[in-house]
Formats: sequence, C-alpha cells, structure tokens
Amino acid sequence: MVHLASVSSPKEGPKGGFKLPNRRKSTVPGLEHIALEAPEEDEYSTSIYGSSFAAQDLPSHEMPEKEMPKEIAYRMIKDELSLDGNPMLNLASFVTTYMEDEAEKLMQEALAKNFIDYEEYPQSAEIQNRCVSMIARLYHCPETGDESTNPIGTSCIGSSEAIMLGTLAMKKRWQNKRKAAGKPYDKPNIIMNSAVQVCWEKAARYFDIEEKYVYCTDERYVIDPEEAVNLVDENTIGICAIIGLTYTGEYEDVQEIDRLLRERNIDCPIHVDAASGGFVAPFVNPNLKWDFQLEKVVSINVSGHKYGLVYPGVGWVVWRSPDFLPKELIFNINYLGADQASFTLNFSKGASHVIAQYYQMIRLGKRGYRSIMLNLTRTADYLSQQLEALGFIIMSPGHGRSLPLVAFRIDPDDQYGFDEFAIAHQLRERGWVVPAYTMAPHSDKLKMMRVVVREDFSKQRCDSLVTDIKMALSTLTEMDKASVERFNKHIQEHTRARHGHKKGKVHESMQDNHSLQATSGKSHPIC
Repeated sequence: MVHLASVSSPKEGPKGGFKLPNRRKSTVPGLEHIALEAPEEDEYSTSIYGSSFAAQDLPSHEMPEKEMPKEIAYRMIKDELSLDGNPMLNLASFVTTYMEDEAEKLMQEALAKNFIDYEEYPQSAEIQNRCVSMIARLYHCPETGDESTNPIGTSCIGSSEAIMLGTLAMKKRWQNKRKAAGKPYDKPNIIMNSAVQVCWEKAARYFDIEEKYVYCTDERYVIDPEEAVNLVDENTIGICAIIGLTYTGEYEDVQEIDRLLRERNIDCPIHVDAASGGFVAPFVNPNLKWDFQLEKVVSINVSGHKYGLVYPGVGWVVWRSPDFLPKELIFNINYLGADQASFTLNFSKGASHVIAQYYQMIRLGKRGYRSIMLNLTRTADYLSQQLEALGFIIMSPGHGRSLPLVAFRIDPDDQYGFDEFAIAHQLRERGWVVPAYTMAPHSDKLKMMRVVVREDFSKQRCDSLVTDIKMALSTLTEMDKASVERFNKHIQEHTRARHGHKKGKVHESMQDNHSLQATSGKSHPIC
C-alpha cells in the first residue's frame, strides 16, 4: 500500500512546468539515464481529412514515434474496417450478429473485468457456475444430490477450446486406466466423422492422438454408427458424435452409437460436439436423445456464440461428473482463502461474454429460445422450398431434423456451364457471403453451398437473397462458354489474391502429410 505522506510533491520547474523529485538511479543496463522530452505542439488543427495524417499511410510494420489525436485514430481505423463485409450478410457464419441493447450494455460495463480474478470479481465467477448448471440440466445431466458426483463444466473462448478440453480429458482418463493395468499408453486414437470441423483435427494433432475416420459417401454425410463402433480398439479414447454437422446441419445418431457400445459391452466414452446444435435441438426436437440421457455420453461442448445467441467469444464444456475430468487437469486458484478450480487452456479472459450468456438465459428462458429457434427453422424451410423451385438439390433434412440452415447444390442433370463456386462469387459481388465448399472426403468431390439462418435473418431478407440468387443464375446462364471460362479463371486468381497465395504456388499447409485437407483436399466450412 502507498502511504500519502511518503509521496513527494512535485516542485515547480522553469516556464511553469514541473521537475521530478530525485529518484534512485536505475541499476538496469540501458536505464541509467532517461531523457524526458517536453511534449511537442499538436499537429491536428483542422478537420480529420484536412490533417497531415489523412495524407499518410497508416503504420503497418513499426509503432510510430509520435502520437495522433484520438479522433483521427478512430476514424482512420473505422474507414479501413469499412472494407470488411457486413456481418448480417455473412451467411457462411454461425456466430451471433445481433444482441439486445441491454445485453451490449452489460458487456460494455464488464469489458475491464478479468474473469480469472475470482477474488476481485466473485459474482462473475458465480454467474459462470449458474450458466454451467443451467446448461447441464438442459442436457439432462443426472442429479445425485452429492456435490462430488454433480456435473462439472467451464466457460471457454469458444467450442475449439471446449473440444480441446474434452479430448484431453478423454485421453488422460484412458492413459490413467492403461497405466493402472500395466498396459502401453502411447498410441491413443479417436474416432470421428471425416466431416468434422477443423478443431477436431487440431485437437488430435496437438495432443498426439491418431485420427480414425468414418468417411462420408456421396449420399451419407453423417457418421455411420456401426462403422464407428467397429473401429474401436483398446487404444480408442472415445468417439466424437456431432449434433449439427457443419456442412449440412444434420444430427448424428448418438443414441445408436450408445446402444451398440452397450450391447457389445465396449468401454468407450462418447463426446458430443453440440457446438451448433446444443441450443437448437433441445427446443426444436426435444424428443431426440443425444445428451446425458445416454449412458456412454460423458461430455458435451456447445458454442454460446452460435445459437446460444451471444457475440463471438464464448463456448461451454460440461462433463457428466468429476469422474470424467482427471484431477491432473484441474488447477486451483486461491480465492478468499480457499481454492477455486480452473481447467481451461486459456487463463486471462474478459468476463463480458459469460455475463452476456447469463443475460440471454434468464432474459429469454426456455420459451424464448424455443420461439426463436422455431422461427429460424420455419425460415430455413421456406428458403429450402424457394431454392428447390429454382432447381437446386437440397441436402439438409430441415423440418426440425437438423440445424436451421440450408445446404444445397446444382442438379447435375441441368448441365450448367458453371458451378457452385461461380454462384457464390456472383452473390459476393452483391454483398452476400454464401459459401461454396467441396464436401468431405470420399463423397466424390461433391460441391455444395450453405446458408446459415441466424436470428437476424428475417423472411424479408430471405426473399432478397432468393431474388439475388435468381439474378446470379440469370447472369451466369447468359454467359457463353468462353466467358464462363474467363470468369472461373478470375475467381481462382481473385481467391488466391485475397488469401495472399502466389499464382501457381501451393500453400505450405497443403504440402504436409497430416491433415485431411492435405491428403484429400477437404475444405473446412466457416463456423
């Protein structure tokens, strides 16, 4: 603590300035003599665009020597960011693009709070615990009344961190059992659909786990339960099942995987990746069994910043009980003389997104979430009908059997001279981001497009999109073969330029022998 009596008052110096009181000389090399220069006259005396800063390049490699006025710094950065797309027209992304003013106000008021500082911000920690409890009960986690066997979970930066934690917990638990039995524990593997999001490949590669894939076909995009269970061996740490496939929005049959494991008496846990579907399925399809109602499901992750309706930056992971989270992964933070458990990969982070999640849960309640998700499902079904009428093949089940998104592709019988990537590029020129992808490996290099229906995607905006898709088809259809070839070449060059790839050069990540992208050309959809 600093005592006021010990602080020296500054003495007036020449020309009305102040000189610092004598200080002990620094013993750190390079800090023996520090010259404190007097501030120079501010160069900002006219409008922002009449200042000298408006005629200069913004610093990009080295921090500038001098400061600039706050109004100019703000405006210059704002102008540069105007080149970004409009988030509301980005139909590639699942992340939330709308929140109520009250939620934004709460987030702004909490921006300076470091969530990990439990002693300073105890209520933020308490709010996280409430969210974990609500999510666990939403997923039918059994209540035993015993704190030592109650569900346990944590907030994360997003589902990527949550998946890392779930994978790491399965690996450590498997290793501990192998060690106790005196068996080798150096070759763990995990079973998953080849259509998994890239963070699963990251988790396997970062934690030295072999990936065992159940490959898609040109007609089946979800995991095949029988094939998945057949891949299990003594080194399998778990099976990943997805509620809300990134490509088509489909729900994988977790119940059948659970049944086969129990029927064959196989000791193998299931982790459910409900990043996208965890806040949809319970409200739109409540009879679907995929969560802790199933015996083999030991952990679930969900993204709060997707259909959890919070701006990007929050995810959750929940375990059935502390038995499935090995103690060596838990670190204790001293809080009011007691230890508070921490088991995230990240340490410091803002509290605002956790608070925003709590706001949405108590503001909307189950009925509010159900109303929103049903509206989104209806809008997605309406869009499917409109696209089907235009001749597209719809790949997403819809009608509440999948996420509120529409995956579609060109009917090969139509013999167009262009593909889905050309349509996507035409729509981008109109402001829409409707991505085209190459489907997961072993699906005969199937091309597809996908529209994610989010909370702010109204029916009116949906009709505008359909109108622009019609215009894109008309424009491309009117092109002759030579024009289409030039257009496709333009798309390829444009894409390379946007990502900084030199013409004809293969990116380094495509030259390795590890990832599905390198070995099969798989594209990873935006989440």
